[in-house]
Amino acid sequence: MDLLAEYRRATLFFESGDPSSAARLLEPIVAAEPDNSAVRQLLARAYFQSAQLTRAEEQLRELVDRNPSDHYAHHVLGRTLERLNRHNEALRHLRIAAAMHATNNDYTTALRRVETRVGGGR
Repeated sequence: MDLLAEYRRATLFFESGDPSSAARLLEPIVAAEPDNSAVRQLLARAYFQSAQLTRAEEQLRELVDRNPSDHYAHHVLGRTLERLNRHNEALRHLRIAAAMHATNNDYTTALRRVETRVGGGR
């Protein structure tokens, strides 16, 4: 299997609004190259976009474990946990992402939304 060609196909599927097909193509690539963060991140995003939230969480936790300074992985993990109605858990990751990249409006908006949800960020 030509992994690069499959990754490019998966990217096209993802960008054209078909995250489920992208995920199916990305799964064997992640299995073949588990240390490739770019592929794992796209797989996590594909799972998130296709509401496969438990799978997205697994991939994002792996990314955060491997690179705790990955603000984007923290943000998407927080958003995933938010969608799973696990707001207290989400808050931690959203706070980390916002602290690392305070100028990103998406990060601060998500953080404020979850803080409000849990009663001011207790």
